[in-house]
Amino acid sequence: MYLLGEQPAYADQLIQRLQSIPGQLLEGLQPSGPELKLESVDDLGKLLPVSQLYLISDGLLHTQVDGRPLFYLQEGDLVGLRQGIDMPSCRHSSEEALTLVPYSRVEVFKHIHLDEQRQELFTQYLIGHTVLLADALARLKQPEIHPSTGFQHFAAGEELIHQGDEADHVFVIIEGHAEAHVDGLKVGDVQKDEIFGAMAVFTHEKRSATVIASEPCTVMVIPKDQFLGLMQSNPRIAHSLIESMARRIDLLNKEVTQLRSLDEEA
Repeated sequence: MYLLGEQPAYADQLIQRLQSIPGQLLEGLQPSGPELKLESVDDLGKLLPVSQLYLISDGLLHTQVDGRPLFYLQEGDLVGLRQGIDMPSCRHSSEEALTLVPYSRVEVFKHIHLDEQRQELFTQYLIGHTVLLADALARLKQPEIHPSTGFQHFAAGEELIHQGDEADHVFVIIEGHAEAHVDGLKVGDVQKDEIFGAMAVFTHEKRSATVIASEPCTVMVIPKDQFLGLMQSNPRIAHSLIESMARRIDLLNKEVTQLRSLDEEA
């Protein structure tokens, strides 16, 4: 089994080890019938009886789990171990010639359990695949936010950040609403789920505005170093920040346009 995408350095060695195990497990056991040769197949599971396991002797099988490409099987891999497991759905397909050697599922498990060495090999085979899949999950899973400072609560009228302060954190309003002020004048609103305080983190400058809670607020406080790391690893956060900045730029453009109109009228 080879997982799609980048793999850690140890994976190749482990995969080569796993590829050799099915042959050792089946040594001394006769196939239950002639080889099954297929030119191509869209869903191998629909063709395989639940009473059989198959050893891939030639070809490549692409595997999708819940409709998503995850890994592929090749020569030396066993197919059919998942028979009878409904969740999650798993589909094997191939666009090229494929050769499978059939074995009775019952006889294979009897053969394995008759010998302690084969039992140990089978355990290694299952654990090895679990390790590969767990590693893939760990690398694909988006990191969770665990801010060092945690959550803070502000009463209406309290300052969340102050103009001129150092920019050490980025903030997200979890509950509530706040207003941004520059030199004492209101310049915008900060809504629920909106990221704020990031601009000064990017520019390495001091806070350009004061943000005041207009109603009781619960705020997530994220250290700037952690936030910059999350920006690189989690596109959803970057997208949310871009949307927030775009809204503010649009509001500022409208305000500038209104001020110009007033100047022209005057």
